[in-house]
This record gives sequence, C-alpha cells and structure tokens, in this order.
Amino acid sequence: MKVFQRAHRWLAGALALSSVVVLTGAAQNGGGARTPFGVGERAEYQVKLGALSVGSGSIEVVGMETVRGRSTFHTRMQITGGLGPARVNDRYESWIDAERMFSHRFRQVIHELRYRRNRTYDFFPDQLSFRRENGETGTLAHREPLDDLSFMYFVRTRSMEVGDVYTLSRYFKDDGNPVVIRVLRKERVRVPAGTFNTIVVQPVIKTDGLFGEDGRAEIYFSDDEHRIPVLIRSRVSRIGSLTMSLRSFRPRS
Repeated sequence: MKVFQRAHRWLAGALALSSVVVLTGAAQNGGGARTPFGVGERAEYQVKLGALSVGSGSIEVVGMETVRGRSTFHTRMQITGGLGPARVNDRYESWIDAERMFSHRFRQVIHELRYRRNRTYDFFPDQLSFRRENGETGTLAHREPLDDLSFMYFVRTRSMEVGDVYTLSRYFKDDGNPVVIRVLRKERVRVPAGTFNTIVVQPVIKTDGLFGEDGRAEIYFSDDEHRIPVLIRSRVSRIGSLTMSLRSFRPRS
C-alpha cells in the first residue's frame, strides 16, 4: 500500500506541477487570461507502476460558479485505484477566476485506506489571507494565489519555448515556493489516446520527494492550443518507473 500511495501522490503532484511551467513568463507578459478550455472539457489518464496498471485519474471543468461576486471555473481532479484490497479515492477541486486566472477556493478530499483528509481553503487576496473550513487562518504567499490544481489551467493559457527556465513563487503557501521549470525539447509520443506532438518539461521543487532534483521527472504537454498533459514519466528510488498516460480527451461543450 505504501508503494501505491507514493505512486498516487506522484500522480497528483504531476498533474499539479505540470501546470507551473510558464507562470513567471505569464506574470511578465501581463494582460487577461486566454482560456483554451471551458465547461464540459474532460481528460482521463491511465497510471502505471512499471508495467502494472495501478489506477486512473481525470481532470475536468465542471461548470461556472460565482465565488464572492467573481465568476469562476469550477475544476476537479479525481484519482482512484489501488493494489489488491488497498484502495484510494481522492478528489481535488479549485475555483479559478475566469478573468484573472487565480484561485478563490481549493478543496482536498483524500481517502486512502484508513487515512482521511477533508480540507477547504478560501482565499482572500486583498487581505493576503486564507481561511480553512475549521476556522484556521493563514497568510497567502501572493495576491493572486494558485493552488495544486489551478496551476494546471493557468499554464495552458501561455506559450512554452525550448530552452527556457522559469521560477515560480505563486503557490498559496510560502513553503511551496519557488518551483523551477526547464523546457527541455519537443517530442512525438504515442499514448492510449493517440499520437501527439509534445513539448517536454522538467519540474524541480524544494523537496527530496518525487519532483526533487533526483526524481528525473518529465512532463509531456501537447504542442497545440490545448496544452494537455499527455504523458508524465519519472524514475524514483524504491518505486521504479512511474507513468501517467492520456487515455481520452473530450473538449469543452
């Protein structure tokens, strides 16, 4: 179970960190966000540990909702699977400002064997603060905060150039900053959903975990207007080869 839990958390981190590739460049470019996604869009993934299929994941735009007077995209990521009787069923949700592309609310619902976590963070950028469902408060690291999932959608509004290196400090908690991203190359790959031209990036974060300097993770974005995370690969000590492959994609309605 511990091996699968690490694989599952790698998937969650992969989906999230795949989105931070060009945030620094985006901040420099300024202007309103372009949105190649919309309500009804859904991507589904197959997750493997070596040659063994251990689960599945999905990301989607559920609908438009108003949060404290702002129009937002309600987005959701789900991860399910396991090895034998050991199962996980996790959900991540983010409410993303439709005009300025930052997060107003972030929710985690994590069910892993006997472990449970249910957290909702509401963000108040004007006060540089957040509040949890239990009343706990904290300080935001940025006035336009991004969470694990909103990163995913923000990056798809931006361009990527091979050879670029970006540094990001917009994660809503300060101890998650900064993230360094390298845009490595272009490559054509085949996944269950088909064959794609992709742009390959490498994320490096301030941890000893799966996206630390020794993780050798690579994320393959579709080289088109959608910027879909098509394939994610990593080799990690004690776990081996981990992959997440796009199985199907439904564009917005």
